[in-house]
Amino acid sequence: MPRSDRDSGANESSDDDEEKGNGTNASTTKKRPEPPTPHSFEEDLAHQLTDLGWQSVLSEHMKSESFKSLMSSIQSDIDAGATIYPPVGDIFSALNMCPLDNIKCVIVGQDPYHQPGQGHGLAFSVRKGVSIPPSLRNIFKEAIDDVGISPPEHGNLEGWARQGVLLLNTVLTVRRGEANSHAKLGWEEFTDFIINSINERNDSVVFMLWGAPAQKKACCVDEAKHAVIKTSHPSPLGATKTAFPFLGSRCFSRANAALIAYGKGPVDWHVR
Repeated sequence: MPRSDRDSGANESSDDDEEKGNGTNASTTKKRPEPPTPHSFEEDLAHQLTDLGWQSVLSEHMKSESFKSLMSSIQSDIDAGATIYPPVGDIFSALNMCPLDNIKCVIVGQDPYHQPGQGHGLAFSVRKGVSIPPSLRNIFKEAIDDVGISPPEHGNLEGWARQGVLLLNTVLTVRRGEANSHAKLGWEEFTDFIINSINERNDSVVFMLWGAPAQKKACCVDEAKHAVIKTSHPSPLGATKTAFPFLGSRCFSRANAALIAYGKGPVDWHVR
């Protein structure tokens, strides 16, 4: 006798068939777990500051209303589909790589590179294998002319950071393709707090302020205990056209002269 359709499908069953055939109530089946709730930008960023000294200094400020407002503004950009640079895991790289107690020189710039694959959390620096941007080319030109470094083969400045050079932008994030797009959201207050902390806790630090936004940080520095060197931004747009032109400033040898006068070792500005 030919088998019935039911018999021929005995080895194939849907979830619905199993519930009916086995007498199982659908309401008793296990529910699939809910997908995890995505972390906010603020939650993700909070885990990126790994240096314990900086955690201690900045923890209260990162709970302030002004910082929360900054985080909310960046979250709004992300929710609207914007890409933010550098990646969240790199935003605090300058602080993590240069502990507060090790700082002997601070280079302050404007804001991060705004094209893909460039910024990685250290002002002006790019990772090995990335084309050297125009501002960094001018930095290298001045260092070659001033202190005789060998022409660098890459733009990674981590070697400076490991010597106690904090490479800090005034603003720590930017929207893709929009220079200075996160100015006046609150990063300036955050980096003021960083500069104030260095000013109060450290002695004999050299502050190199490159460009108008960076030069505003001079008000946070006691020049009776620290040295301040102001120049224009190293960008080709302003490296030679201001009262304090970057090119020809000899800022690297001046910084080392100040460090030696303070009884500290000079920075080796070679990029290896």
